[in-house]
Amino acid sequence: MLRIESFGVTQPGDASQPIGTTTTSVLRKCRPVLVAVALLALGACTVPIDQGIDKFTGFLKELPEGVALIAAPYQNLEEVILKPEDGCYWYRHVGPVETTLLPLRTVEGRPICTQASAKPAVSS
Repeated sequence: MLRIESFGVTQPGDASQPIGTTTTSVLRKCRPVLVAVALLALGACTVPIDQGIDKFTGFLKELPEGVALIAAPYQNLEEVILKPEDGCYWYRHVGPVETTLLPLRTVEGRPICTQASAKPAVSS
C-alpha cells in the first residue's frame, strides 16, 4: 500500500526514513531554526539608518571618506544627510535669504548618491 505525504511519496517500512518520521514532522521541528536563519539573513541586508547620525541635528556625524574626496569644495561638508528617498547626499546651504538643503555634487556637477539609488536605464 502506498502512502502519500505532503512532501513526497513513501511506503510503509521504507528504509530511507525511520518509522514515525516524515518530512513534515522534520520540517515542524526545524521551523524555528529556519525562521531564525531567515531573519538573520534579512537583517544582514539592511543598513541602519540612524547609525552615524547626530540625534540633535540629524546630520551625519562623519562623512564617508570617498564622498568627501569627490565633493566639490564650495559645499558645507559639516552638515550632510543621506536621504533614504533618493539615496543621495544633501548638504545644508545657508544663503543670504534662506537656509535650504541642496544635493551634494561632484566637481563636475553630478549629484553624489549611493549605489543602491542607481536606477536601471529604461529603453524605449
